[in-house]
Amino acid sequence: MDFTGDLRGLALSCLLLFGVFLPAFANAGNATCFDFIVVGGGTAGTAVATRSSQYLPDDSILVVEAGPFAPFEDKINIPGMKGSTLGTKYDWDFTSVPQAALFNRTITQSRGKVLGGTSALNLLIWDRGSKPEYDAWGQVGNSGWNWESMNAAMNKAEKFSNPGLPDYSTDTGYGTAGPINAVVNKFIPRQQDPRIPTAIDPGHYNRSYSAVEYLPRAGPNLRVMTNTQVAKINLESRRGGYVATGVTLLNGQVLEARKDVILPAGTISNPPLLEMSGIGNGTILEAAGIKPRIDLPGIGECQNDGGYGRHGEISEYDYCASAYSYQGRPSMLEANASAELINTAKAVVADTANNLVDAKKKLEYLANSTLVTSIAQAEYVLSDGYTGGKGYPAKNTTLYGTGFTTIIAGLMHELARGSAHLNTTNTTARPFYDPDFASNAHDLQALIAMAKYIRRIATTAPFSEVWVDEYEPGSEVQSDAQWETFVRNNTNTFYHPVGTCAMLLRQETGVVDPMLLVLWDDEFEGGGC
Repeated sequence: MDFTGDLRGLALSCLLLFGVFLPAFANAGNATCFDFIVVGGGTAGTAVATRSSQYLPDDSILVVEAGPFAPFEDKINIPGMKGSTLGTKYDWDFTSVPQAALFNRTITQSRGKVLGGTSALNLLIWDRGSKPEYDAWGQVGNSGWNWESMNAAMNKAEKFSNPGLPDYSTDTGYGTAGPINAVVNKFIPRQQDPRIPTAIDPGHYNRSYSAVEYLPRAGPNLRVMTNTQVAKINLESRRGGYVATGVTLLNGQVLEARKDVILPAGTISNPPLLEMSGIGNGTILEAAGIKPRIDLPGIGECQNDGGYGRHGEISEYDYCASAYSYQGRPSMLEANASAELINTAKAVVADTANNLVDAKKKLEYLANSTLVTSIAQAEYVLSDGYTGGKGYPAKNTTLYGTGFTTIIAGLMHELARGSAHLNTTNTTARPFYDPDFASNAHDLQALIAMAKYIRRIATTAPFSEVWVDEYEPGSEVQSDAQWETFVRNNTNTFYHPVGTCAMLLRQETGVVDPMLLVLWDDEFEGGGC
């Protein structure tokens, strides 16, 4: 009975609902005791709850979601309105602490606060990582986690619709019977060829995301609480250890779990919940006035209008893809900078604080002559429209109304070690979120190299033939010092944070084991009610 696959494969999940296709789950009513409690009705939470409901029909499952259910929200459903929910009531809208390496700028990190989680907010791209990166999970001690198992899980989660376009055959390597729809858009601008699948339901061309695709497949044993926030996991001392027996809600109500509490609350939200429960770094817990119960210092330490297609007609607002290119080290750097970047990475990893298995694996990706050709170090995104930091030209200026295309670079294997922890002075406040961007010599050097490479892309045919002028940073930026200033002023997030509850050994800052169980000191039976 394996329903873990969908949980493993939902890193980029999304999709939709339209009309009468409403989830068949029931309201939790007055019940206070369940077999399983799932904290967080996001991308993974709705998947694991639905699969649990299907495979365990005699057990009761509760999903507790802090946000609302929004099945008829156009800003979620209509592909052309992607991004318009960021910073709204559907977004946790976390803000980082000031980033020292970025001139003390704060960084906003959007995370879904709605049933369906961030899969209801994201930009609809549906993609895979590279085989060596998935295989690395198993190589650092997580048996069963590799490309084969991950690819099977992702295939199980998706339903790819082949529109018969020339670049796609009937054997696409994608799943064809899963809940999440993936489709190549009907309308694709010339500059966005070749294509990439997006999470859209081809039946009505609305977003396809976890809440409206998974939950309708659940049985009557699944209950859902929306607009309800969990304050902590309740632990009970048994046989010299602790067992999770339920949760306490922010309003003080206690819900009991006979068997398990499952915590897919999200990268930024999981650590504070565990810490509020007495699990984490003892120093942080004691500073917050919380009695430490389970010492896991790795917790929170991370490695980051109109009818736009509403009725199914072809529209320029139908498509929601950008063009993506994944580049290895030789491509993203000038030849003489490659060795320097490797040496800088070695020095960073040699530092005691970074000398951990995940950092060593990243160094291997960068320096290994075989892997360097198969693992991307940089992601380049060609995004239609203006998405820079300088700001779109103001009204009544010469460039107002001009068409823009933006090229964005993302560092794939940064060595910075950020964190997300509860606010020790006010535990009900937003967590302290610190991505620690560009905080070491390797990351800063790589970001500068990628910024320079963007200009190289733009000034090389055929791309150089379709644009007129460089708006940002502008041709006056030439020296290394100028590029560094530009990077520090403009580095931001791609909204894909990971790693605050690492699947590693405890001594390697691990938090969960290969079965995704919190690293307790012993094995314990479930709760009771």
